[in-house]
Amino acid sequence: MVAISALRHRLYHFLFDQRTRTGRRFEALCGLFALLSVIAIFVESGIGTTYHLTFDEWHAFVLLEIGFTLVFTLEYLLRVFCWPQPARYVFSFWGFIDLATILPFYVIMLWPQIGVDYLFAWRAMRVIRVLRILKLLRLMPAVNSLWNAIVNSRHQLILFYAFIGILMVVSGALMYGIEGPANGFTTLSTAVYWAIVTVTTVGYGDITPHTAVGRMVASVLILIGYSVIAIPTGIISAQMTNEFQKRRHERVCPHCKLRDHAVKARYCNACGTALPHNEE
Repeated sequence: MVAISALRHRLYHFLFDQRTRTGRRFEALCGLFALLSVIAIFVESGIGTTYHLTFDEWHAFVLLEIGFTLVFTLEYLLRVFCWPQPARYVFSFWGFIDLATILPFYVIMLWPQIGVDYLFAWRAMRVIRVLRILKLLRLMPAVNSLWNAIVNSRHQLILFYAFIGILMVVSGALMYGIEGPANGFTTLSTAVYWAIVTVTTVGYGDITPHTAVGRMVASVLILIGYSVIAIPTGIISAQMTNEFQKRRHERVCPHCKLRDHAVKARYCNACGTALPHNEE
């Protein structure tokens, strides 16, 4: 048991610890395989739709799928084996994503008829592998700053979007009463859908107001639509500025105790002492 625990510990730090160089490289390699597999799926879908694949061409794509699935299966099994808390990993978000990337192939092997009757659904399930590339974003410092900014501004964002949601319901009900079924606003849900499409300035044109009052309400919603983009952007931008200022303030010179160094600065502006490494 001691030997197995030591092996698990070594494998974990060698393959999955993002603080080590090998861990980051292994994560990047898995992301590269995920990207290549998604590209292969798109190529297969495009060629298969344009003309009928020959047996050799179809066989080549099947071999590629087998190879990618074996790589992802091995990675999944290694993670379950050497993760400090295997059950926690299996039932985590990334655990479900890793499992979803290998399940489609095994499902098609157990029930081949699915690949014939629901080929489009099988391809769509395999494209989920692109979510594995999100793991690479965790290695980028800028993503940590953006995520912290979103978390810190979550209350303002929730309040703003709650207000927008209430406004959509009220506007939809108002337009339902003004226009009515005769002008395409057949139900309240349809009217709310129109309000959402209008306030986001998409304007599909499938439902349009015909009365003067309805057009006035639509004009107000279109003007409000610009704030839907501007206000959340301003909130997140302000939080990101605070995050960068916080990171600069935390970088203190160990020799002269000077603060407010640039995020990427390596040496103190005053005494030239090497600054501590920024973990983010």
